[in-house]
Amino acid sequence: MPAKNIYHDVVIEALEADGWTITDDPLTIRYGGRDFYVDLGAERTPIGAEKGDRKIAVEIQSFLNQSIVRDIEEAVGQYDVYRTLLKEKEPERSLYLAVPQRIRKPLLVEPFGRLIVAKLNLSVVIFNEQSRRIIEWTS
Repeated sequence: MPAKNIYHDVVIEALEADGWTITDDPLTIRYGGRDFYVDLGAERTPIGAEKGDRKIAVEIQSFLNQSIVRDIEEAVGQYDVYRTLLKEKEPERSLYLAVPQRIRKPLLVEPFGRLIVAKLNLSVVIFNEQSRRIIEWTS
């Protein structure tokens, strides 16, 4: 089993404060005799029975390398692997990339990050590491 990301507990607390129940820590996806581990699985049951449950998987990225471009490359590669596996094994579950607030500008505002998020159709959740709260969802 892989080591937990440095923001693992922060993201759990932020998701729970946002109304999510953590169901898997980690979320294990078994495919072709191999196990893959997405950091978290969570669900939320909205008010109103006709809406049904909403399930997500969350891959947490810390972005601690000196190169933001390299961090984005690594995060997107891992995200795409997990998204592909989830489409096969749990198509009802949406995948989110959880990133700290300091990454919001390079990922969601600057041209390179915006292009990658838009063209690769990434769903992102931004969290504040000090307040331990979700500040933005994109999909």
